[in-house]
Amino acid sequence: MELAIILMMLLIIVAVGAMKLYEPSISFPFQKKVNLFTPVERSFLDLIESAVGREYRVMCRVKMSDILAVRKNADKKTIKNALSKAGSKQFDFVLCAKDSMAPVIAIDLVHNKGKEGYKNQRDYFVSGALDAARVPHLRIKVRSGYTVKDIQDSLQAKLPNTQLVHSPFSQPPSKLREQLINQGKPTRPIKTNKTVGRPVVAA
Repeated sequence: MELAIILMMLLIIVAVGAMKLYEPSISFPFQKKVNLFTPVERSFLDLIESAVGREYRVMCRVKMSDILAVRKNADKKTIKNALSKAGSKQFDFVLCAKDSMAPVIAIDLVHNKGKEGYKNQRDYFVSGALDAARVPHLRIKVRSGYTVKDIQDSLQAKLPNTQLVHSPFSQPPSKLREQLINQGKPTRPIKTNKTVGRPVVAA
């Protein structure tokens, strides 16, 4: 009897050891992605960073639950349902105040590619939650040929009472342009030639 128990224990130990040997290949089938963002996301990130200047940070792929908190006076069932829904929602970009990292505005790209498109239909839970928290939501339809100025205009339309948008012309001039100014020679504003797709505010 004791021999049978010992043999069974040895078999269990061998079986566990064999599982450990094969576990890495089964549990971790990963490799590094080539790019963190899609080409459109990467280009839009460049444009929005140029549009908002140095006083704001642009955060990418932010969960709704990271920027919104439930009110303490809500009942438990409402809180549970709200947190469950918020946990599955994500914004493409969130603009934050640089000093406090407080969220200023949530931004989503919208396009009609594919069978259902990407965020083509307005999500009324997202809209309602952001309205309740007083966080503006900018939905931009991707079009060809948009510029930094287009992004600035779209942001300013959602934030009319906030000194958010900084013209790229107000940034410190380049060394060459600064030398021309000091010499009293005429200069002209340096325009950006970054283009990806003209943004149209989605309904």
